[in-house]
Amino acid sequence: MITLTDTAASEVRRLREQSGHPEAFLRVAIKAGGCSGFSYELELDDALGEGDQRFETAGIDVVVDMKSYFYVKGLVIDYEKKMIGGGFRFENPNAAGGCGCGTSFSV
Repeated sequence: MITLTDTAASEVRRLREQSGHPEAFLRVAIKAGGCSGFSYELELDDALGEGDQRFETAGIDVVVDMKSYFYVKGLVIDYEKKMIGGGFRFENPNAAGGCGCGTSFSV
């Protein structure tokens, strides 16, 4: 399961409306890189891939591919509004470590 806080869900809704795709789902993925080894990727998408896992949280459909799901199972995504340093924040129970910016992690 991947969970969005109410604040994160509100931001995803705003981004969907801004993009002109109000029915798009949020795709969560990981890629190699970042300070700690892996980094998170978020994007709006409307195409499901084979093996995608789909969850509904706070009224938003969240999709993750199977390879990424291994690393993000149980992830909680929050959103902070700040003048400097705001954005999506990730609480990953699978992460053994992370960087100070909060956007990359190690396992």
